Amino acid sequence: MTHHVLVIDDAATVRMYHRKMLSDAGWQVDEAVNGLEALEKVMSRPPGQAFDLYVVDINMPKMDGYTFVRELRRLGGTPPAPVLMVSTESQMQDATAARDAGANGYLVKPAKPAELMLTAALMLGDAAASLRAAGKLVAGASA
Repeated sequence: MTHHVLVIDDAATVRMYHRKMLSDAGWQVDEAVNGLEALEKVMSRPPGQAFDLYVVDINMPKMDGYTFVRELRRLGGTPPAPVLMVSTESQMQDATAARDAGANGYLVKPAKPAELMLTAALMLGDAAASLRAAGKLVAGASA
């Protein structure tokens, strides 16, 4: 089963960075430049083809990440997929606000590749990708 991930960030370089890592794990990746575009993509997906994971920035124009997550959680008819917030905001209150909005995890940018992959794989329940990412994380720590 191929997992479908939506990366939501207003910075093209960040979207490209996340897309590369997530697609290298074998997952299908789509992108949105803000929360409004992301909600449009969520609502236009055919039934049974919902996204399996959302990787969301906080500070974006038109609709920020917190608002996107709250709106996503309010939508009826969409399965509740995990949300991983990835932001430059590094204070504890930012992670708390993300959780209060409905996010399942929080990483500070720039996210280390192995950390992003392990967190995403665990949220997706992808055991093989989790083991690969954990191995890279351990190898990086011992180097």
